[in-house]
Amino acid sequence: MKFINYLETISGISVFPFISLTIFFLFFTGVIIYAFAIRGETIDELKQLPLQNNKEDDDAEIL
Repeated sequence: MKFINYLETISGISVFPFISLTIFFLFFTGVIIYAFAIRGETIDELKQLPLQNNKEDDDAEIL
């Protein structure tokens, strides 16, 4: 018996693709809203993080 035959015998299985699509859609809609709502200053601050040279980083390199 093929795998698809097992899935066809489960009652209520057709609701799972709808739930998965809904979660996928809501998550990426939230990410897009967050990306457009973030302030420019925050983006500039996050953009500079890899380039900053902190004293803590210098101490860690010595150890």
